[in-house]
Amino acid sequence: MTVETIMSICLGIGLAASVGFRVFLPLFALSLVAYFDVWHLNESWEWLGSTAALITLGVATIVEIIAYFIPYIDNLLDTIAVPLATLGGTLVMLSTVSELSPLVTWALAIIAGGGTAAAISGASSSARFTSTVSTAGFGNPLVSIFETGCSIIMALISIFLPLLGGVFVLLLLIFIYKFFRKFKSSTP
Repeated sequence: MTVETIMSICLGIGLAASVGFRVFLPLFALSLVAYFDVWHLNESWEWLGSTAALITLGVATIVEIIAYFIPYIDNLLDTIAVPLATLGGTLVMLSTVSELSPLVTWALAIIAGGGTAAAISGASSSARFTSTVSTAGFGNPLVSIFETGCSIIMALISIFLPLLGGVFVLLLLIFIYKFFRKFKSSTP
């Protein structure tokens, strides 16, 4: 396995984590870096760097971010966020992984990409639900700011420092696991 392959896997996992917070933002970031030739995508995903994809994903990103600041609309979005994040995480992993067989690429995309995005999206949805119940939705914009910030930071780190992004994802998944394990043991 080459250094480029390892970097592409770390990029994919980091962007998948970012997708867990916001579905379109990391796809837009990936489109930007492909458009400006910062990162080269697989041949079948080069369309992501097109002007049309850049504009479409940019608009979708803005709409998604604004929608998450509207109480109760954010909860409605969370009902579809986990499946969309799983799909988005799989897609970003597929688009970035290079030099591997199709079987290995798809397995990584589904397990590492989709699984990471689903875990983070599920945890975010739980946090928003808790905020809705405990603050009648008034705390949800703070949750949205946190999630959007995490998505931006994870996307940037993953694009420019992919190995560090991979480490952050591992730490984030460990934190989520420990938090829910502790939370589960403290409930009757």
